[in-house]
Amino acid sequence: MRAVGNPVAATLAKFGRRAPLGASDVDLTAQIGSVSLGSPILTASGTAGHGAELSAFVDLATLGAVVVKSIAAFEWEGNPAPRVHQTTAGMINSVGLQGTGVADWVENELPDLEAAGALVVASIWGRSVDDYRRAAQLLAGAPDTVVAVEVNISCPNTEAGNELFAHSPQMTEQVISACSVADRPLWAKLSPNGGPVLVPVARAAANAGAEAVTVANTFFGLSIDPVTRKPRLGKGYGGVSGPAIHPLAVRAVALVHDAEPELPIIAAGGVAAVEDVVEFALVGASAVQVGTATFADPAITGRLVTDLGRWCAKQGVASYAELVGKADFS
Repeated sequence: MRAVGNPVAATLAKFGRRAPLGASDVDLTAQIGSVSLGSPILTASGTAGHGAELSAFVDLATLGAVVVKSIAAFEWEGNPAPRVHQTTAGMINSVGLQGTGVADWVENELPDLEAAGALVVASIWGRSVDDYRRAAQLLAGAPDTVVAVEVNISCPNTEAGNELFAHSPQMTEQVISACSVADRPLWAKLSPNGGPVLVPVARAAANAGAEAVTVANTFFGLSIDPVTRKPRLGKGYGGVSGPAIHPLAVRAVALVHDAEPELPIIAAGGVAAVEDVVEFALVGASAVQVGTATFADPAITGRLVTDLGRWCAKQGVASYAELVGKADFS
């Protein structure tokens, strides 16, 4: 008996229309350079711990990947307390990248993520180019579940007077080139604080071998206690995140995508609902990281995966890829 397929779908296709979709029909695959992920929803580095902490709230295997807190080649104690303060629409933090180092992470934290079924993106940082190289080298022998390395270049270069690596195209190229020893795809995590240098830095990262860029990290901020007249954070200044920065992050993603349309972008900044995810996709994000919202709702990343499938089905969007870069600026 000859197969006739779906006659409803065939008829609708003839007239340029699509059959109604269910959430399970939507393809949420996210392609980021050579890395293919089952979902575009990722955790943001620094907001999901070093290991499988979120597994009590979310099935980590349903996420695109878990991006872990940035780790260095060495143990680092971080900044003095207090480290976090809630703002009107988000938070300001100066945690300072506390961690026990890459080698300890591979031995003691990564196995729990593997057991949870997660794909993992290791985030690394350093104070010098050589620090980055050593951190990347320590990941060269990591299991294949570490699908990429996010190079957090939004850190001060202590050898150059505390200038951020991500504010210099030249330093960015040096760091990304040095991290090639990780022997896996590199994503460069950019800073939104460099103004007009954002696009040149993204281009420099790509030229040096980064398969994608993460746009972006926190915005510089300061919060003062009116009574004590002192900064609310132990180090003084900090990084602002949460819904307050979302429109700023959307613009940053749009600028990079417009200048480098073939460069995959992982967007980060103030995602709190499925509409925020779609907004990032429309301006060019191949995937989206969720951070500050996790502190208020540890289950939000898992729910966003479900919500995104439902949203796409309701709008007749068959795949996440259909949304990427489709904002209408006319």
